[in-house]
Amino acid sequence: MTDELYHQVFACGCIRFGEFKLRSGLLSPFYVDLRVLVSCPQTLRALGEEMAQLLKQLAPDRIAALPYAGLPIGVAASIASDIPLIYPRKEAKGYGTARLIEGSFQPGERVVVVDDVITDGATKIEAIKPLEEAGLVVKDVVILLDREQGGDRVLARHGYTLHSLMRLTPTLDALVRLGHITDEQRQAALRFVAEHQFS
Repeated sequence: MTDELYHQVFACGCIRFGEFKLRSGLLSPFYVDLRVLVSCPQTLRALGEEMAQLLKQLAPDRIAALPYAGLPIGVAASIASDIPLIYPRKEAKGYGTARLIEGSFQPGERVVVVDDVITDGATKIEAIKPLEEAGLVVKDVVILLDREQGGDRVLARHGYTLHSLMRLTPTLDALVRLGHITDEQRQAALRFVAEHQFS
């Protein structure tokens, strides 16, 4: 990750600072929203190319992108890496093929799960279940940003390895270096993360 790419991620509004109520009800001094990347094609393309390099090292048969936020990221990485894409549906269609997984695949193939961000890892584990039930082999999860709250430990406990393009601490360091946030904002974000860990 270059400083230019960190700058683009910030300029797109992917990481915001202030006071944000999280799904858990906690008030956080920062918020990660990588869904907005769909409106920043240049940044999405660049991140897809970076992720493609990581995926090529893992050499999966397919990428399994998680709806909804992980899907555009997965598409960008699939195009950049030439690795075919599939995705598990949140629910089966009640008509047509009634598939739970969209795209072509064969049981026994190795897939790498792709998503936007990880906090506690619970949604990743839930999304992996239908992939494994369909006979696919999942060992690795690749995400854009690790909030460093223990999601890697939770995944490891279930037998999965986390790989991230960005981790929160170096991202915050870059944003301070670039003059986008103050050191006080960086410290407040790191304190929040340290006080809210999952294992």
